[in-house]
Amino acid sequence: MITKFARRGGALASLALVAALLAGCSVSIVPLDDSGSSSNLDGVPENLKDLYGQDLKWKTCEGDLECATATAPINWDEPDGDTIELAMVRHPASDGKPMGSLFVNPGGPGGSGYDFVVNGVDGGQFGDALVENYDIVGFDPRGVNNSTPVSCYDDQQMDEFLFGISTEKTGTDAWLAEMRESAKDFGDACLENTGALLEFVDTVSAAKDLDLMRALVGDEKLNYLGYSYGTFLGAHYAELFPENVGRLVLDGAIDPSVSNFEVVKTQTVGFENAMRAYLEDCLAKKGCPFTGTVDEAMATVASLLDSVEQRPLTASDGRKLGSGALLTAIIFPLYSQDMWSYLTTMFEDVMAGNADYAFLLADSYYGRGEDGYLDNSFESFFAINCLDYEYNDDDAKMKEEAAELAAAAPTLGRFQGYGDIGCAEWPFKNRTPREPIHAEGAAPILVIGTTNDPATPYEWAVSLADQLDSGILVTYEGEGHTAYSPSNTCVAAIVEDYFVEDAVPSGSPTC
Repeated sequence: MITKFARRGGALASLALVAALLAGCSVSIVPLDDSGSSSNLDGVPENLKDLYGQDLKWKTCEGDLECATATAPINWDEPDGDTIELAMVRHPASDGKPMGSLFVNPGGPGGSGYDFVVNGVDGGQFGDALVENYDIVGFDPRGVNNSTPVSCYDDQQMDEFLFGISTEKTGTDAWLAEMRESAKDFGDACLENTGALLEFVDTVSAAKDLDLMRALVGDEKLNYLGYSYGTFLGAHYAELFPENVGRLVLDGAIDPSVSNFEVVKTQTVGFENAMRAYLEDCLAKKGCPFTGTVDEAMATVASLLDSVEQRPLTASDGRKLGSGALLTAIIFPLYSQDMWSYLTTMFEDVMAGNADYAFLLADSYYGRGEDGYLDNSFESFFAINCLDYEYNDDDAKMKEEAAELAAAAPTLGRFQGYGDIGCAEWPFKNRTPREPIHAEGAAPILVIGTTNDPATPYEWAVSLADQLDSGILVTYEGEGHTAYSPSNTCVAAIVEDYFVEDAVPSGSPTC
């Protein structure tokens, strides 16, 4: 799930909501009877036949699941060069007669599709119709977690990068110089510890990996369910391989044609509106820590951010809660209305002068556990986004954009500027084109948008569905980020009928 905002403190960071899920595939040494997957090499270029013809070995893991590792080139333009590993896990169709494979991506970038399947299938993430009829396949994209990962900092260095407090005033020349130095140090560490892969963790390369995995499981067409950033990956797949598109659902869509600044501005306004919706709900309930009107409550939130900007609160572990960490703690629960109660508890705690609950939420956002960071979700998010967008490197322009963000979202926007610094100092530049995607010749693709989605605003789903030659818009009128789940019966019925019955909705249905 994508969100991007600048942290005010010892470094700048573009941040992602990622599920802090632990999996750990415990692989047996005895292959299953159907250990190999055959790949049809018809139409595969000669220089890719060794890759597409590799023998994918599935082995038992995590009880009733199956794991495998695919090999892909670091650079698809040099398929005979150095390679990386792609971690895959699948939940076999429960009725024993799969219609095919259903690849899933939970978002990010940097979210682990591997962990998503390990934790999500039995956890109710997918409806019974999908679990019964499809082998559900999770994978970690290149650079992510169980696949060959991006690696940058140790835990102590990451804490300082994310939560360190600057003594310089935001936006001053001295502050900008400090931020640039911090960003360059981070990028240099990522290059040193990751190596050549760091240049090739872009989404176009990941989409080519996805087609490789599709072929290795023996499917002629790709069936795919992608959330948030996963829609960006899925759309690029459709553009590159329209003839291989089976059934694609893109939920919480990203508009591939928008610029980095347009993304930040639109999301900032989206979270500001989500904050107002939360406060309206809170004020109507007994025990809400806010009083007065929604505008007055928003002013209180702004005062809290200003207060910790000037006088950070100290948590029990010694970390300092500044405006950046507090903003992270605010953003996280705004993704889902089901999490608003956590936001209320956090505000109560901060108003009482305590920082621990805010750090609990911020740590969940970053995938940080009691004993350190649980995965590389932040590092891979940063690395992928630096290759997927173009970034402004002009201080004067960044100051103008910071002022525009503050005007567009007066409460949260003041803390969203200068995010370009992190990737402006990155070792490699953009590799993914920012332009409309049409996927001419692809089968019908469902694009789902939620009307009050703060992270991937509804207008992006409308735009992507319009860009795609075969795009069909599905609208969910509601709050929160993404719409498909078994509990959302209207959206679930449309999605599952599409996957299982090949029922393409007529018109543009609304739930």
